[in-house]
Amino acid sequence: MHADLFDWRPPAAYPAVPGARAMDTSKAAADHVAPDAARLRRLVLECIAAAPGGLTADEVAERLNLSVLSARPRVTELNKMGQIKDAGIRRKNASGRSAAVWVRA
Repeated sequence: MHADLFDWRPPAAYPAVPGARAMDTSKAAADHVAPDAARLRRLVLECIAAAPGGLTADEVAERLNLSVLSARPRVTELNKMGQIKDAGIRRKNASGRSAAVWVRA
């Protein structure tokens, strides 16, 4: 079967796929996580939804035993997708900085 003009769909874009900056290392990191990104987003969403008071991205990483470098981008993607929202609460993260607490939208 031949695809025609009406069958065309744009390629998946951020936040449905991991984002990257213009640097080759950033693109390589995004490509590396891409096969697992949807699964990780689902785990992060389930973790946040199960926490009555919400969670920071670092708290999600700790509960799921993930690197914050894997969890934080998934939190951002879920926020951009409208799946989670900022609860308006702040808690300190591991670096001592104020971090947003996220809840299911």
